[in-house]
Amino acid sequence: MVIAQPDTYEITGKLKISRILTGLWQVADMEKDGDVIDPEKGADYLEAYARDGFTTFDMADHYGSAEIISGHLLKRYASNSEKPLVFTKWCPPPGLMTKEVVLAGVVERLQRLGIDKIDLLQFHWWTFEHPAWLDALHELKELREQGLIGEIGVTNFDAAHLHLAMTDGIPIRTNQVSFSLIDRRACGDLAELCRQHNVHLLAYGTLCGGFLSEKWLGKAEPKEILDWSSMKYKRFIDTAGGWEIYQSILEAASSIASKYDVSISNVATRWVLEQSGVAGVIIGARIGEREHRADNVRLFSFSLSDEDYALLDKAFEGSGMIPGDCGDEYRKPPFLTASGDLTDHLNEVPKAFVAEDIPGRKNAKRVLSGSKWENIAGYCRAQRIGDRILVSGTTATAGQDRV
Repeated sequence: MVIAQPDTYEITGKLKISRILTGLWQVADMEKDGDVIDPEKGADYLEAYARDGFTTFDMADHYGSAEIISGHLLKRYASNSEKPLVFTKWCPPPGLMTKEVVLAGVVERLQRLGIDKIDLLQFHWWTFEHPAWLDALHELKELREQGLIGEIGVTNFDAAHLHLAMTDGIPIRTNQVSFSLIDRRACGDLAELCRQHNVHLLAYGTLCGGFLSEKWLGKAEPKEILDWSSMKYKRFIDTAGGWEIYQSILEAASSIASKYDVSISNVATRWVLEQSGVAGVIIGARIGEREHRADNVRLFSFSLSDEDYALLDKAFEGSGMIPGDCGDEYRKPPFLTASGDLTDHLNEVPKAFVAEDIPGRKNAKRVLSGSKWENIAGYCRAQRIGDRILVSGTTATAGQDRV
């Protein structure tokens, strides 16, 4: 069956994406019991997406075998101009980000994908309390200049840290964040910052793991949820005001959907796509199990009117905002992940600094930031003497040897 194709969006002159990106994070869920998807069969499914104009795929280092499957897909295309776009993420545990560490992370992505250059490498950092994230971005900038990376993106960066990275000279093209009728944080400072600096938002979670669909309209709150995606986004619903408020938003979206003869999912996705700075929306795929391409592409058949926005805004009045800025759900409680913490991603979050005894002093410890100036000038980042903690602003660093 021939279906209409998604609109495209030009991020740079060399990077034109499908405005619906196919997200592959559910590959990890499908493989969680040890049954790995056959890469050639997986590539068959992705090739069908590409033929229908869904030519941009999003994945990460921890999305099961998604990178390997995508690598098998790319081998089927003789010309680079015909190849689908593959965006992946590198999400290292916090620690020193040396040239060797960063290069190894990028090379692993290249090898799993079977390519020489990553179209868009997106960097995720679990805790900004550890300062090495800026070092990593500078190393990625070097690898971009060497031709291993086409463009640099980030994921789950709040406005403050995105601004800091850009003012330090990092050429960031995209920021991938949660954005939906339930989670509207990206409408604030982040959207304005991206507008000012020509950074493009890639929105994920737009369907809240399937909760923004007819399937849940008028349904009772589930007592048990088994799949990772639904577990995660049920936490978003609870945090934004609960099941009753969520149903009010769903009813408003349903009313609009009936008006245009489209689905609730179309309305939910269209709302995000029309927000300032949004280049594309990432819609997850359980490849080989369920396909919604024909329905998803219908979101380009209509636009929301002022009346539609007013109806949704009225439904939003009863809901609360997800706490904090974009990405905080991964960095501080309440953790809005499938498990409710970071155990699905990290065994532990390493401490940014390690306290050590101060030589020659009793009951005294110090913390060194790693700046070369501490050895030269003889001071430290902070020290504790008995019950007193003294913190120096002089040695504040943005990473290893970056003052």
